[in-house]
Amino acid sequence: MVEINSTRLLEDLAALRRIGGHGTGVVREAFTATDLEARRWLARRFAEAGLRPVWDPVGNLFGLPPTGRPAVLIGSHSDTQPEGGWLDGIYGVICGLEIARAAEEAGLKGIAVVSFADEEGTFEPLLGSRVWSGELPFSAVQDRTDRNGRRLRDVLTGMPELRAAEHVPPQLFKAYIEAHIEQGPILDDAGEAIGVVETIVGMQHVEVTIMGDQNHAGTTPMDRRHDAVMGFVAFAHAVDEAFRSEAAPSTVWTFGRVTVSPNATSIVPGRTDAMLQIRDPDQARLNHLAARAKMIAENISVRGPVEIRTQVIAKLPPAPLDAALVSTLASAAERLASGRWRRMASGALHDAVPVSRILPSAMLFVPSIAGKSHCLEEDTRLDDLVQGCTVLGAAVEPLLLRSP
Repeated sequence: MVEINSTRLLEDLAALRRIGGHGTGVVREAFTATDLEARRWLARRFAEAGLRPVWDPVGNLFGLPPTGRPAVLIGSHSDTQPEGGWLDGIYGVICGLEIARAAEEAGLKGIAVVSFADEEGTFEPLLGSRVWSGELPFSAVQDRTDRNGRRLRDVLTGMPELRAAEHVPPQLFKAYIEAHIEQGPILDDAGEAIGVVETIVGMQHVEVTIMGDQNHAGTTPMDRRHDAVMGFVAFAHAVDEAFRSEAAPSTVWTFGRVTVSPNATSIVPGRTDAMLQIRDPDQARLNHLAARAKMIAENISVRGPVEIRTQVIAKLPPAPLDAALVSTLASAAERLASGRWRRMASGALHDAVPVSRILPSAMLFVPSIAGKSHCLEEDTRLDDLVQGCTVLGAAVEPLLLRSP
Protein backbone atom coordinates (compact mmCIF):
# COMPACT_ATOMS: atom_id res chain seq x y z
CA MET A 1 0.00 0.00 0.00
CA VAL A 2 1.24 3.51 -0.89
CA GLU A 3 1.52 5.26 2.50
CA ILE A 4 2.22 8.99 2.37
CA ASN A 5 4.79 10.34 4.82
CA SER A 6 3.00 13.52 5.89
CA THR A 7 6.03 14.92 7.71
CA ARG A 8 8.20 14.57 4.63
CA LEU A 9 5.51 16.11 2.40
CA LEU A 10 5.03 19.17 4.62
CA GLU A 11 8.75 19.66 5.21
CA ASP A 12 9.38 19.79 1.47
CA LEU A 13 6.59 22.31 0.96
CA ALA A 14 7.98 24.43 3.81
CA ALA A 15 11.48 24.31 2.32
CA LEU A 16 10.22 25.58 -1.01
CA ARG A 17 8.18 28.27 0.71
CA ARG A 18 11.47 29.74 1.93
CA ILE A 19 12.88 29.97 -1.61
CA GLY A 20 11.52 33.30 -2.77
CA GLY A 21 9.53 33.74 0.42
CA HIS A 22 7.86 37.16 0.69
CA GLY A 23 5.79 37.66 3.83
CA THR A 24 3.22 34.86 3.89
CA GLY A 25 3.60 34.23 0.17
CA VAL A 26 6.26 33.59 -2.46
CA VAL A 27 7.78 35.59 -5.32
CA ARG A 28 9.23 33.10 -7.79
CA GLU A 29 8.57 34.29 -11.34
CA ALA A 30 9.57 31.93 -14.12
CA PHE A 31 13.29 31.74 -14.94
CA THR A 32 14.30 34.22 -12.25
CA ALA A 33 17.04 33.33 -9.79
CA THR A 34 14.54 32.16 -7.18
CA ASP A 35 12.61 30.00 -9.66
CA LEU A 36 15.80 28.32 -10.84
CA GLU A 37 16.99 27.86 -7.25
CA ALA A 38 13.71 26.11 -6.42
CA ARG A 39 13.84 23.84 -9.44
CA ARG A 40 17.48 22.95 -8.88
CA TRP A 41 16.46 22.04 -5.33
CA LEU A 42 13.75 19.85 -6.86
CA ALA A 43 16.25 18.19 -9.18
CA ARG A 44 18.36 17.19 -6.18
CA ARG A 45 15.31 15.83 -4.38
CA PHE A 46 14.31 13.86 -7.48
CA ALA A 47 17.75 12.26 -7.56
CA GLU A 48 17.58 11.42 -3.84
CA ALA A 49 14.24 9.69 -4.51
CA GLY A 50 15.80 7.51 -7.21
CA LEU A 51 14.40 9.52 -10.12
CA ARG A 52 16.65 10.71 -12.93
CA PRO A 53 16.40 14.53 -13.26
CA VAL A 54 15.97 15.52 -16.91
CA TRP A 55 15.66 19.06 -18.26
CA ASP A 56 14.09 19.47 -21.68
CA PRO A 57 14.90 22.30 -24.14
CA VAL A 58 12.16 24.67 -22.91
CA GLY A 59 13.18 24.21 -19.26
CA ASN A 60 10.66 21.63 -18.06
CA LEU A 61 12.13 19.49 -15.28
CA PHE A 62 11.21 15.79 -15.20
CA GLY A 63 12.06 13.12 -12.63
CA LEU A 64 12.05 9.81 -14.51
CA PRO A 65 11.90 6.39 -12.84
CA PRO A 66 14.24 3.53 -13.80
CA THR A 67 11.62 1.43 -15.56
CA GLY A 68 10.94 0.42 -19.13
CA ARG A 69 7.17 0.48 -18.65
CA PRO A 70 5.07 3.61 -19.30
CA ALA A 71 4.91 5.63 -16.07
CA VAL A 72 2.21 7.70 -14.39
CA LEU A 73 3.29 11.34 -14.61
CA ILE A 74 2.35 13.54 -11.63
CA GLY A 75 3.18 17.21 -11.34
CA SER A 76 2.34 20.84 -11.97
CA HIS A 77 4.59 23.92 -11.84
CA SER A 78 6.85 25.71 -9.37
CA ASP A 79 6.84 29.30 -10.67
CA THR A 80 4.50 31.90 -9.19
CA GLN A 81 2.71 35.09 -10.06
CA PRO A 82 4.68 38.34 -9.44
CA GLU A 83 3.11 38.25 -5.97
CA GLY A 84 1.96 34.70 -5.42
CA GLY A 85 1.05 32.12 -2.84
CA TRP A 86 3.16 29.29 -1.49
CA LEU A 87 1.05 26.41 -2.85
CA ASP A 88 -0.12 27.37 -6.34
CA GLY A 89 1.57 24.81 -8.59
CA ILE A 90 4.26 23.51 -6.28
CA TYR A 91 1.76 21.47 -4.25
CA GLY A 92 1.21 19.20 -7.26
CA VAL A 93 4.94 18.74 -7.85
CA ILE A 94 5.65 17.84 -4.22
CA CYS A 95 2.66 15.47 -4.17
CA GLY A 96 4.22 13.71 -7.14
CA LEU A 97 7.60 13.52 -5.43
CA GLU A 98 6.12 12.16 -2.22
CA ILE A 99 4.00 9.58 -4.03
CA ALA A 100 7.06 8.45 -6.01
CA ARG A 101 8.96 7.92 -2.73
CA ALA A 102 6.02 6.23 -1.01
CA ALA A 103 5.43 3.93 -3.99
CA GLU A 104 9.10 2.92 -4.04
CA GLU A 105 8.91 2.15 -0.32
CA ALA A 106 5.86 -0.06 -1.05
CA GLY A 107 7.80 -1.93 -3.72
CA LEU A 108 5.99 -0.24 -6.61
CA LYS A 109 7.65 1.56 -9.49
CA GLY A 110 6.39 3.73 -12.30
CA ILE A 111 5.84 7.25 -10.90
CA ALA A 112 7.40 10.13 -12.83
CA VAL A 113 7.29 13.76 -11.68
CA VAL A 114 7.31 17.01 -13.64
CA SER A 115 7.71 20.70 -12.88
CA PHE A 116 6.49 22.46 -16.02
CA ALA A 117 8.19 25.75 -16.89
CA ASP A 118 6.41 29.12 -16.79
CA GLU A 119 2.84 28.03 -16.19
CA GLU A 120 1.97 31.51 -14.93
CA GLY A 121 2.83 33.26 -18.20
CA THR A 122 5.93 35.32 -17.51
CA PHE A 123 6.77 34.73 -21.17
CA GLU A 124 3.73 32.75 -22.32
CA PRO A 125 0.86 31.16 -20.33
CA LEU A 126 1.34 27.40 -19.87
CA LEU A 127 4.60 27.75 -21.77
CA GLY A 128 6.32 24.50 -20.80
CA SER A 129 3.32 22.21 -21.04
CA ARG A 130 2.12 23.71 -24.34
CA VAL A 131 5.53 23.31 -25.96
CA TRP A 132 5.98 19.79 -24.56
CA SER A 133 2.54 18.70 -25.75
CA GLY A 134 3.18 20.05 -29.24
CA GLU A 135 0.42 22.65 -29.01
CA LEU A 136 2.89 25.54 -29.24
CA PRO A 137 5.98 25.36 -31.51
CA PHE A 138 9.19 26.00 -29.57
CA SER A 139 10.44 28.19 -32.41
CA ALA A 140 7.42 30.49 -32.03
CA VAL A 141 8.25 31.55 -28.46
CA GLN A 142 12.01 31.87 -28.29
CA ASP A 143 11.95 35.61 -28.97
CA ARG A 144 9.18 36.36 -26.44
CA THR A 145 10.14 38.87 -23.75
CA ASP A 146 8.94 39.27 -20.17
CA ARG A 147 7.87 42.53 -18.51
CA ASN A 148 11.52 43.29 -17.70
CA GLY A 149 12.61 42.91 -21.31
CA ARG A 150 14.35 39.55 -20.91
CA ARG A 151 14.23 37.41 -24.04
CA LEU A 152 13.34 33.76 -23.54
CA ARG A 153 16.06 32.58 -25.93
CA ASP A 154 18.70 34.38 -23.86
CA VAL A 155 17.33 33.05 -20.57
CA LEU A 156 17.40 29.46 -21.79
CA THR A 157 20.88 29.84 -23.26
CA GLY A 158 22.09 31.04 -19.86
CA MET A 159 20.94 27.87 -18.06
CA PRO A 160 23.86 25.42 -17.82
CA GLU A 161 21.44 22.50 -17.30
CA LEU A 162 20.03 22.97 -20.79
CA ARG A 163 23.35 22.28 -22.48
CA ALA A 164 22.50 18.62 -21.91
CA ALA A 165 18.74 19.04 -22.42
CA GLU A 166 16.82 15.99 -23.61
CA HIS A 167 13.50 15.68 -25.37
CA VAL A 168 11.15 13.69 -23.11
CA PRO A 169 8.67 11.84 -25.35
CA PRO A 170 5.05 11.62 -24.13
CA GLN A 171 5.14 7.91 -24.99
CA LEU A 172 7.07 7.39 -21.75
CA PHE A 173 3.83 7.99 -19.84
CA LYS A 174 0.41 6.35 -19.70
CA ALA A 175 -1.38 9.07 -17.74
CA TYR A 176 -0.96 12.54 -16.22
CA ILE A 177 -2.47 13.58 -12.88
CA GLU A 178 -2.18 17.06 -11.40
CA ALA A 179 -2.95 17.93 -7.79
CA HIS A 180 -3.63 21.61 -7.14
CA ILE A 181 -5.20 24.00 -4.70
CA GLU A 182 -8.69 24.95 -5.85
CA GLN A 183 -7.97 28.72 -6.00
CA GLY A 184 -11.68 29.35 -5.42
CA PRO A 185 -14.11 29.20 -2.48
CA ILE A 186 -16.33 26.21 -3.33
CA LEU A 187 -14.63 23.49 -1.27
CA ASP A 188 -13.78 25.76 1.65
CA ASP A 189 -17.30 27.19 1.84
CA ALA A 190 -18.75 23.65 1.86
CA GLY A 191 -16.28 22.34 4.44
CA GLU A 192 -15.10 19.70 1.94
CA ALA A 193 -11.60 18.32 1.54
CA ILE A 194 -11.34 17.03 -2.04
CA GLY A 195 -12.47 18.16 -5.47
CA VAL A 196 -12.32 15.69 -8.35
CA VAL A 197 -12.11 17.78 -11.50
CA GLU A 198 -14.21 16.57 -14.43
CA THR A 199 -13.43 19.37 -16.88
CA ILE A 200 -11.37 22.54 -17.16
CA VAL A 201 -13.21 25.56 -18.48
CA GLY A 202 -12.79 26.99 -21.94
CA MET A 203 -12.24 30.68 -22.48
CA GLN A 204 -12.96 33.37 -25.07
CA HIS A 205 -11.53 36.89 -25.22
CA VAL A 206 -13.79 39.52 -26.76
CA GLU A 207 -11.96 42.70 -27.77
CA VAL A 208 -14.21 45.74 -27.35
CA THR A 209 -13.62 49.17 -28.96
CA ILE A 210 -15.87 52.14 -28.15
CA MET A 211 -15.46 55.14 -30.44
CA GLY A 212 -16.83 58.48 -29.25
CA ASP A 213 -15.91 62.08 -30.00
CA GLN A 214 -13.04 63.67 -28.09
CA ASN A 215 -13.90 67.19 -26.96
CA HIS A 216 -13.46 69.82 -24.26
CA ALA A 217 -14.83 68.68 -20.88
CA GLY A 218 -15.78 72.19 -19.76
CA THR A 219 -17.51 73.55 -22.83
CA THR A 220 -19.29 70.53 -24.34
CA PRO A 221 -22.93 70.38 -23.12
CA MET A 222 -24.01 67.03 -21.72
CA ASP A 223 -26.61 66.48 -24.46
CA ARG A 224 -23.95 67.02 -27.14
CA ARG A 225 -21.40 64.53 -25.81
CA HIS A 226 -20.27 61.28 -27.43
CA ASP A 227 -18.43 59.98 -24.37
CA ALA A 228 -16.57 56.72 -24.96
CA VAL A 229 -16.36 55.94 -21.25
CA MET A 230 -20.10 56.31 -20.74
CA GLY A 231 -20.60 54.09 -23.78
CA PHE A 232 -18.39 51.47 -22.17
CA VAL A 233 -20.30 51.74 -18.89
CA ALA A 234 -23.61 51.19 -20.69
CA PHE A 235 -22.18 48.23 -22.63
CA ALA A 236 -20.60 46.60 -19.56
CA HIS A 237 -23.81 46.98 -17.56
CA ALA A 238 -25.91 45.48 -20.37
CA VAL A 239 -23.51 42.55 -20.75
CA ASP A 240 -23.58 41.89 -17.02
CA GLU A 241 -27.38 41.97 -16.90
CA ALA A 242 -27.76 39.67 -19.90
CA PHE A 243 -25.13 37.17 -18.79
CA ARG A 244 -26.62 36.91 -15.30
CA SER A 245 -29.89 35.71 -16.79
CA GLU A 246 -28.43 33.51 -19.56
CA ALA A 247 -25.25 32.03 -18.07
CA ALA A 248 -24.83 29.03 -15.77
CA PRO A 249 -23.55 29.02 -12.16
CA SER A 250 -20.18 27.86 -13.52
CA THR A 251 -19.90 30.78 -15.97
CA VAL A 252 -17.70 33.76 -15.11
CA TRP A 253 -16.99 36.94 -17.07
CA THR A 254 -14.57 39.79 -16.45
CA PHE A 255 -13.71 43.15 -17.95
CA GLY A 256 -10.12 42.83 -16.77
CA ARG A 257 -8.51 45.44 -18.99
CA VAL A 258 -9.92 48.89 -19.79
CA THR A 259 -7.93 51.66 -21.50
CA VAL A 260 -9.25 55.20 -21.92
CA SER A 261 -7.93 57.64 -24.52
CA PRO A 262 -6.66 60.24 -24.03
CA ASN A 263 -7.25 59.61 -20.29
CA ALA A 264 -7.10 63.27 -19.27
CA THR A 265 -9.19 65.02 -16.63
CA SER A 266 -10.45 67.84 -18.84
CA ILE A 267 -11.21 65.90 -22.02
CA VAL A 268 -14.38 64.04 -22.97
CA PRO A 269 -12.92 60.60 -23.80
CA GLY A 270 -12.87 59.81 -27.49
CA ARG A 271 -12.05 56.11 -27.25
CA THR A 272 -12.21 53.25 -24.80
CA ASP A 273 -10.66 49.82 -25.41
CA ALA A 274 -11.57 46.87 -23.22
CA MET A 275 -11.20 43.09 -23.05
CA LEU A 276 -14.08 40.88 -21.99
CA GLN A 277 -13.01 37.43 -20.84
CA ILE A 278 -15.66 34.68 -20.66
CA ARG A 279 -14.98 31.29 -19.03
CA ASP A 280 -17.32 28.30 -19.06
CA PRO A 281 -17.02 24.50 -19.14
CA ASP A 282 -19.59 24.30 -21.96
CA GLN A 283 -18.47 25.22 -25.49
CA ALA A 284 -21.96 25.99 -26.79
CA ARG A 285 -22.59 28.42 -23.93
CA LEU A 286 -19.23 30.12 -24.53
CA ASN A 287 -20.15 30.65 -28.17
CA HIS A 288 -23.61 31.92 -27.25
CA LEU A 289 -22.35 34.46 -24.73
CA ALA A 290 -19.67 35.83 -27.07
CA ALA A 291 -22.36 36.26 -29.74
CA ARG A 292 -24.66 37.87 -27.16
CA ALA A 293 -21.99 40.46 -26.34
CA LYS A 294 -21.73 41.32 -30.03
CA MET A 295 -25.51 41.71 -30.28
CA ILE A 296 -25.56 44.02 -27.25
CA ALA A 297 -22.80 46.16 -28.77
CA GLU A 298 -24.72 46.51 -32.03
CA ASN A 299 -27.95 47.50 -30.28
CA ILE A 300 -26.26 50.12 -28.10
CA SER A 301 -24.46 51.49 -31.16
CA VAL A 302 -27.78 51.90 -32.99
CA ARG A 303 -29.46 53.92 -30.25
CA GLY A 304 -26.49 55.53 -28.53
CA PRO A 305 -24.08 58.37 -29.32
CA VAL A 306 -21.03 56.07 -29.70
CA GLU A 307 -19.91 53.26 -31.97
CA ILE A 308 -19.07 49.90 -30.33
CA ARG A 309 -17.16 47.17 -32.16
CA THR A 310 -16.46 43.68 -30.80
CA GLN A 311 -14.22 40.90 -32.05
CA VAL A 312 -13.41 37.48 -30.58
CA ILE A 313 -9.62 37.36 -30.69
CA ALA A 314 -8.85 34.25 -28.64
CA LYS A 315 -10.62 30.93 -28.18
CA LEU A 316 -9.59 28.10 -25.88
CA PRO A 317 -11.99 25.14 -25.85
CA PRO A 318 -12.96 23.39 -22.60
CA ALA A 319 -10.80 20.41 -21.66
CA PRO A 320 -12.86 17.43 -20.47
CA LEU A 321 -10.64 15.11 -18.42
CA ASP A 322 -10.31 11.36 -18.84
CA ALA A 323 -13.46 9.63 -17.55
CA ALA A 324 -11.65 6.51 -16.32
CA LEU A 325 -9.07 8.51 -14.37
CA VAL A 326 -11.79 10.76 -12.96
CA SER A 327 -13.63 7.65 -11.72
CA THR A 328 -10.44 6.30 -10.16
CA LEU A 329 -9.93 9.56 -8.25
CA ALA A 330 -13.59 9.62 -7.25
CA SER A 331 -13.39 6.07 -5.87
CA ALA A 332 -10.35 6.96 -3.77
CA ALA A 333 -12.03 10.15 -2.53
CA GLU A 334 -15.18 8.24 -1.53
CA ARG A 335 -13.09 5.64 0.31
CA LEU A 336 -10.89 8.13 2.20
CA ALA A 337 -13.02 11.30 2.42
CA SER A 338 -16.60 10.04 2.30
CA GLY A 339 -19.09 12.90 2.45
CA ARG A 340 -16.31 15.49 2.12
CA TRP A 341 -15.62 15.53 -1.60
CA ARG A 342 -17.32 16.50 -4.85
CA ARG A 343 -16.98 16.37 -8.61
CA MET A 344 -16.43 19.84 -10.04
CA ALA A 345 -15.08 21.97 -12.88
CA SER A 346 -11.90 23.99 -12.71
CA GLY A 347 -12.40 27.68 -13.42
CA ALA A 348 -8.64 28.23 -13.69
CA LEU A 349 -6.41 26.99 -16.48
CA HIS A 350 -3.72 24.43 -15.67
CA ASP A 351 -0.94 22.46 -17.34
CA ALA A 352 -3.45 19.61 -17.53
CA VAL A 353 -5.21 21.46 -20.37
CA PRO A 354 -2.56 20.98 -23.10
CA VAL A 355 -1.40 17.67 -21.62
CA SER A 356 -4.97 16.31 -21.79
CA ARG A 357 -4.79 16.62 -25.59
CA ILE A 358 -2.04 13.97 -25.73
CA LEU A 359 -2.40 11.85 -22.55
CA PRO A 360 -5.28 10.63 -20.39
CA SER A 361 -5.34 13.31 -17.69
CA ALA A 362 -7.06 14.10 -14.41
CA MET A 363 -6.92 16.68 -11.62
CA LEU A 364 -7.54 16.70 -7.88
CA PHE A 365 -8.24 19.84 -5.83
CA VAL A 366 -7.75 20.66 -2.17
CA PRO A 367 -9.45 23.69 -0.56
CA SER A 368 -8.14 27.23 -0.65
CA ILE A 369 -8.91 29.07 2.57
CA ALA A 370 -11.50 31.80 1.76
CA GLY A 371 -10.92 31.06 -1.92
CA LYS A 372 -7.77 33.20 -1.97
CA SER A 373 -5.06 32.63 -4.60
CA HIS A 374 -2.68 34.60 -6.83
CA CYS A 375 -1.95 36.66 -3.74
CA LEU A 376 0.36 36.49 -0.73
CA GLU A 377 -2.54 35.44 1.54
CA GLU A 378 -3.13 32.15 -0.32
CA ASP A 379 -3.25 29.21 2.12
CA THR A 380 -4.59 25.70 2.71
CA ARG A 381 -4.91 23.81 5.99
CA LEU A 382 -2.08 21.34 6.51
CA ASP A 383 -4.51 18.47 7.12
CA ASP A 384 -6.10 19.16 3.73
CA LEU A 385 -2.70 19.13 2.02
CA VAL A 386 -1.97 15.72 3.52
CA GLN A 387 -5.46 14.41 2.72
CA GLY A 388 -5.16 15.42 -0.92
CA CYS A 389 -1.84 13.67 -1.35
CA THR A 390 -3.17 10.60 0.45
CA VAL A 391 -6.19 10.35 -1.86
CA LEU A 392 -3.99 10.82 -4.92
CA GLY A 393 -1.60 8.13 -3.70
CA ALA A 394 -4.47 5.71 -3.19
CA ALA A 395 -5.81 6.45 -6.67
CA VAL A 396 -2.43 5.94 -8.32
CA GLU A 397 -1.76 2.54 -6.68
CA PRO A 398 -4.04 0.49 -8.98
CA LEU A 399 -2.57 2.29 -12.00
CA LEU A 400 0.86 1.03 -11.04
CA LEU A 401 -0.39 -2.53 -10.63
CA ARG A 402 -2.24 -2.46 -13.94
CA SER A 403 -0.50 -3.59 -17.12
CA PRO A 404 0.36 -0.80 -19.59
